[in-house]
Amino acid sequence: MSVPARRLPSWVWVTGLTAAALVGVTALAAQADQGAHPLAAARKAKPSASASPHPSASPRKSAPVAVPDGSGTGRRIVYSLGLRRVWLVDAAGAARRSFTVWPGTVSPAPGRYAVSSTVASTTGTDGTKVENIVYFTVRSGVFIAFSNAQDGSSPKPSAGARTGAIRMHSADGDAVWQFGTKGTAVSVVE
Repeated sequence: MSVPARRLPSWVWVTGLTAAALVGVTALAAQADQGAHPLAAARKAKPSASASPHPSASPRKSAPVAVPDGSGTGRRIVYSLGLRRVWLVDAAGAARRSFTVWPGTVSPAPGRYAVSSTVASTTGTDGTKVENIVYFTVRSGVFIAFSNAQDGSSPKPSAGARTGAIRMHSADGDAVWQFGTKGTAVSVVE
């Protein structure tokens, strides 16, 4: 006589999957939270439109920086490693917004990516609350994401830390969050 198999109740499956998802998101967020953060004074200033690789607390008037050649076509986020600058480019190829950023210690390789996931907010391993986390790749085991510190702080990463956070002013983080939905193209150029 055979004994019929018992099925697990659906609440057991839902609880298990939810717990696994929370662990995964927490791990991703912890990796992204270890990057450099913008200075509190810089947060109060409007981002400069200059090509300076280092953000300034006071805006400078200059011509907007053009979207880099070879960054692709269509709607996308473009990140220049050398300029430490991001562009939000619309479907027609026009830059809707451009701003400087503070990269972590691990940079993405030049190439084409897509937004893989987003997390609204979390607390970094340094205790800083971060928000608008937009993940798009992993390099050498380090998750690479755009984000901003909620309080505008800019703690330096610990010596030897491997961080993939690309930090920005809060207003720019809000713009990336709105623009960078899952699947949005991300182009990284030199």
